[in-house]
Amino acid sequence: MKWTGQEHLVRLPDGALIRGSSLKQSRVLPPPDFGVYLLGKDPRFTDREYLWVKWRDFSIPSSTVDTLKALREAYGRAPAERVEIACRGGVGRTGTALAVLAVLGGIQVSDAVEWVRHNYHPKAVETLGQRRWLLTVLPELTLNDDH
Repeated sequence: MKWTGQEHLVRLPDGALIRGSSLKQSRVLPPPDFGVYLLGKDPRFTDREYLWVKWRDFSIPSSTVDTLKALREAYGRAPAERVEIACRGGVGRTGTALAVLAVLGGIQVSDAVEWVRHNYHPKAVETLGQRRWLLTVLPELTLNDDH
């Protein structure tokens, strides 16, 4: 299924489309086929399939393994399904996750933060902790990626 309109869509380097969103926007926009929600508590959606990643505001994910597993699933589903990544405000955590997806889609690790700020939101990846987390996970992602 394809997205209607271009609201909040990010085209990854390999052409896959992902909707980056805030939780408020997600509740009023057409629901995705699959979503990954980066929040302190489960959003308990009933109108879509989703994974909840425990990730407090202005922080890093509680589990890197679970986060990367959810983001890999989102990336794998994006070519054929409407996929959304969202957090409360739609900037820091969402931007950090989109940087991971950009690397899966072909962006160089060293360019990921700048790419997501240019292609999604100028303040994406809000905190130093989020940038440090990316510096630890992105190199491993490209070494271990089998897509």
